[in-house]
Amino acid sequence: MSTPTNYKRVVLNSRPVADIEPDTFRTDGKGQVLVQCTWLSLDPAMRGWLKDARSYLPPVQIGETMRAQGVGVVIITGPESKLEVGDEVTGTWGENDQRYVPPGATALDFLNTLGTSDVGKLKTGETLIVSGAAGSVGSLVCQLGKAAGAKVYAIAGSEDKCEWLVKDIGVDGAFNYKSPTFFNDIKKIGYLDVFFDNVGGEILDFLLTRLNKNARIVLCDTAKPNGLQNYLTLIAQRAKIEGFIVFDYTKQYPVAIKELSQDLSSGKIKRKFHIVEGGVEAAPKALPMLFNGGNTGKLVVKVSGAGDAVKKGKL
Repeated sequence: MSTPTNYKRVVLNSRPVADIEPDTFRTDGKGQVLVQCTWLSLDPAMRGWLKDARSYLPPVQIGETMRAQGVGVVIITGPESKLEVGDEVTGTWGENDQRYVPPGATALDFLNTLGTSDVGKLKTGETLIVSGAAGSVGSLVCQLGKAAGAKVYAIAGSEDKCEWLVKDIGVDGAFNYKSPTFFNDIKKIGYLDVFFDNVGGEILDFLLTRLNKNARIVLCDTAKPNGLQNYLTLIAQRAKIEGFIVFDYTKQYPVAIKELSQDLSSGKIKRKFHIVEGGVEAAPKALPMLFNGGNTGKLVVKVSGAGDAVKKGKL
């Protein structure tokens, strides 16, 4: 494999007012490569990074490389580098943040959710509901909930996804939010103790009416940020609603990575990837799938096949 002498990048071309449009991004590139990107992660958080508004990370500026989690292969090492040519590393492209892929996990697993949360404080025997449950975060939360001894119910957008969640992931029940009987169906499970929300909007507002006393709602993401009407239930049930940002738990990464890598290797935790071919140019077109239910499992873009054929070089 020849050493690349240039690279391609996806930059923010214009800020979308609502949906992500074909002209939101453009492809650009120049310079030298040290790490060849092999896989890119597409995540709902990317929609928020496009907004020119105060948030937990600065917004991506017009003309800047689009922020994304990636996996790559080291192809050239500089002086005093701790990395070796051929090492698989992961990090946020555009930032000096790279980590080794540990035993038990594959490179793609680092684009899934190797993280943990104590926001929900889930206890054995409690009822956990997860929206967006067929995605990378939701499906992992479902499995961690079962491992904690909770009754776990999943919400997804198709019968196929619901079947996968029950048969493969092992939830106690799954509900298709597109079903005309969805709201009546989910009432049958009773009240909830923890709601891990990846969707927001109408589903969140409805489940605010289904809280047990001292229930906890974890806000991880939202595809439909509509206004809430039923928030007074939080007072009546002494419930809590709290935002969850995985970057707040960096000190817990090593423990979480070790434990989840072992569980992946043993098969205790299952995962599924929705792979998009076509290189980095395919990323802007694939990103809207996260908001229209087009993916099952972790959505990733295959950028290149770099790996075993990497040759040594020096800067």
